[in-house]
Amino acid sequence: MAARLGVNPTSLYNHVPNRAAMIEDVRALVSAGIDSEPLRSLPWEEGLRAWARSYRRAFARHARAIPLLMTERASTPVLLSGYEDFVVAAEAAGWKSSDVLPLLTAFENFILGSVLDMSGPAVVFDPTGQEDDFPRFAAAFQTLADEDPADPVATRAFERGLDMLIAAARPR
Repeated sequence: MAARLGVNPTSLYNHVPNRAAMIEDVRALVSAGIDSEPLRSLPWEEGLRAWARSYRRAFARHARAIPLLMTERASTPVLLSGYEDFVVAAEAAGWKSSDVLPLLTAFENFILGSVLDMSGPAVVFDPTGQEDDFPRFAAAFQTLADEDPADPVATRAFERGLDMLIAAARPR
């Protein structure tokens, strides 16, 4: 961060007390892009879908920050406010309080994993030259040739996974 700003790293601490505070400031900036309003205004499954897409978009603009943000506990009010909306919506849908944080964590793991998938190569696997050893995988891989070359897998995988996760998010 200091290099990008063109300042000495110790100069950053004139503005924040420590590394953890700097990380929380970054988390607040990224999290401000998450719209949790759909969790308050839409039916449970529709709200989850809109919230998850918003969460993904917010972090997609800052994918490289994800590993950094995972080094500290989250306490920024802008993010905790969204968590509050999630908990209220989940409990209103019938989830027990003790099950809500594992549910939230499952969604976050999925969303952030999708963002990391988007930030890498468009296709992370390549069986070229090994088609005889892996014929079914190679055939599935070949179908990507007809897809959008800018995003042949990540968005479809996100939407398919989101459908599955939302189906599993129906209270038992």
